[in-house]
This record gives sequence, structure tokens and C-alpha cells, in this order.
Amino acid sequence: MGRIEFTSPLARAVLPVVGGISGFALLFGVTWMLANYSTSRRENQPATISQTFAIGPVKEIAKTVDLGGPILYPDLRDASGRRSIVIDHTGSDPAKGWQVYYAFPADRNESCLVEHIKKTRNFTDCDGRILAVEELQRPKDVRPIVENSITLLIDLRAD
Repeated sequence: MGRIEFTSPLARAVLPVVGGISGFALLFGVTWMLANYSTSRRENQPATISQTFAIGPVKEIAKTVDLGGPILYPDLRDASGRRSIVIDHTGSDPAKGWQVYYAFPADRNESCLVEHIKKTRNFTDCDGRILAVEELQRPKDVRPIVENSITLLIDLRAD
């Protein structure tokens, strides 16, 4: 099979450029179709995200709360802090007495986040008020779960 030679100067100048552009257009089209196919398949399959957050062994967490006070967990989704929570434990049984609060006062909204006063059960709010942990907002959509009297979980599906 022989080699194709272009005889006219116009053909020798233009046809290789047109061939190169056609090759890139074909490559772009195939890449776009594969990306479109992959994305549409992913959208049809709902993402499975965990509905619980494991805090840790109840004995260790209860001891930490007893020594240092309630534990403030910042919002892991974004920097707004709207879902920051406080984990508290009361009583002598590590498997019982768990409570979750939002990290803002019950008489304010999430724009007034609190800060924990170390080694106490108290917090300061955005106005400088000192609040006991019980004065924080109780969530309706988050609750503590003790699994098998061993592990503390936070249920994000609660009503």
C-alpha cells in the first residue's frame, strides 16, 4: 500500500491541520460522552451516607465528661456551626444519662454559638453570659444512642 501524497500546496498546508483538529474533536467527543454516561449513572444511584456518628466507648467518654465537662463537637459539614453539638453525661452508669444539645442557648438561634469553659459544665455565649449545659438548645433531630452498653453513637435521624 502506497503513501498518500498531496500534490497541491493548499492541500499540503490545510489537510494536515484539518485532520489534527478532527482528531482532537473526536477525542473531545468521546471523553464528553464517557463523562456524561458516568455522571448520569451516579445521579441515578442515591448516595448512602451514615446516619449515625460513632463517638467512642461509653466508659472513656463518660470519664472524659466527668473530668473536663461536656464535650463540644463542631459542625463537621461547614464553618457555619449550625449543627455543632454538645455531648453531656450525668450519673454513675456510663451506659445511661447521655444528652445532646446544640451549641447555642435555648433562648437564641444558631448565630449565637457558645464556648466551653474548660473543666466545668458551663459555657459562655455570644453576649458573654455564663450558661449551664442544661440551658443550651435541645435538638429534635439528634439523639444519643448507647449500642450494646459499649459504644456511644449520635443518631442524626431522630425526630
